Amino acid sequence: MQTSANPKTYRVKSFGCQMNVYDGDRMAELLTEQGIVPAPEGEDADLVVLNTCHIREKAAEKVYSDIGRLKREDGSSPLIAVAGCVAQAEGEEIMARAPAVKMVVGPQAYHRLPEMVRAASEGQRVTDTDMPAETKFDALPRRKRSGPTAFLTVQEGCDKFCTYCVVPYTRGAEVSRPYAALVDEALRLVEAGAREITLLGQNVNAWTGENARGQTVGLEGLARELAAIPELARIRYTTSHPNDMTQALIEAHGEIGKLMPFLHLPVQAGNDRVLKAMNRSHTVESYLAILDRVRAVRPDIALSGDFIVGFPGETDAEFEDTLKLVDAVGYAQCFSFKYSPRPGTPAATMDGQVPAAVMDERLQRLQAALNRDQYAFNTASVGKVCDVLVERKGKHPGQWLGKSPWLQSVHFTGDAQVGQLVRVEITSAGPNSLGAVPLDALVS
Repeated sequence: MQTSANPKTYRVKSFGCQMNVYDGDRMAELLTEQGIVPAPEGEDADLVVLNTCHIREKAAEKVYSDIGRLKREDGSSPLIAVAGCVAQAEGEEIMARAPAVKMVVGPQAYHRLPEMVRAASEGQRVTDTDMPAETKFDALPRRKRSGPTAFLTVQEGCDKFCTYCVVPYTRGAEVSRPYAALVDEALRLVEAGAREITLLGQNVNAWTGENARGQTVGLEGLARELAAIPELARIRYTTSHPNDMTQALIEAHGEIGKLMPFLHLPVQAGNDRVLKAMNRSHTVESYLAILDRVRAVRPDIALSGDFIVGFPGETDAEFEDTLKLVDAVGYAQCFSFKYSPRPGTPAATMDGQVPAAVMDERLQRLQAALNRDQYAFNTASVGKVCDVLVERKGKHPGQWLGKSPWLQSVHFTGDAQVGQLVRVEITSAGPNSLGAVPLDALVS
């Protein structure tokens, strides 16, 4: 099988979470620094990086399908690199099963991608799934490009060891990036055009660092520093763990105007026995107490979360408890999934695996309840006046799309530009988006 040597163009295809999007962007920057340019839309790339996610079932099989689709009509293939969490978990297996793959690189080693590309261009097959003690971020290029919204990874890894989750094995232990490095990267992103930055981490609210005055601070301290950047209009963060939702961070939601009124705080289930089996460190009562404290300082907060249905041993009555929790919270948006056993996790070998048909039925009921509440939240927004950060043009002439402070998609027609904050009045609501009319004043 022929492959491309000395690649001139690349394409990075990222799957899964926002951290993978961030990693994909950084790999693209690394390749661009080497003089390799993005392949034009619709054209084959000389180098393709599949930046994978291992959270869901059959993730590895999807990778092999994507590899197969990269084969060209003449029988040749691009240089193929498999990156991300599937690469970390199944690197040797990928190399054995897929001869077309020339590089396997884990999420803690992608700063070495340029040298791997050089080796692959010379006919070698290379694997790097090390989790080095030194930080990969020191080896990455300075940020030079950004859209109106940008991701900034501040923390990686997880020490929680939820029994269903592979992240501690594929991303490693919890590590916080240094305060000064994060402030510097945020400044570069803003200089490149970012108006909104979303701070990322597997447990982003576990981040800690030492500020410029030598004080140890949590995520709220970093948010305060970033809020002082004049051109930065908005700050968000995801994904959080209830165990790390400190009172200082909660109070920041009422004190930092640039910190958006949106909180993604996964609960995963609404029954204490199931939560304990998942090795979650919270109970339903403690989770609801956190939400009460957040709402006390920011009454208009939009709440988001994650749910898993069909965890091993979950009974019908325990699932009903999850529906009761949903009713009690009134989420603005949520993500819900059927439990899928991940190799090597304790839950994969637990007794009481729930039949697929039962999980399907529970997921449909849960999603119906979540969709109901999302639509109700959107409907309650009609009549509000808020600022929309314009992200791109819409499908219709003069139409623009952006996000409300509560992370709702908003469309309006009028004079605007990408990256502007436009004050609008919400005039209509659908299940997944809002319609608006711009008011006279352009915010910025």
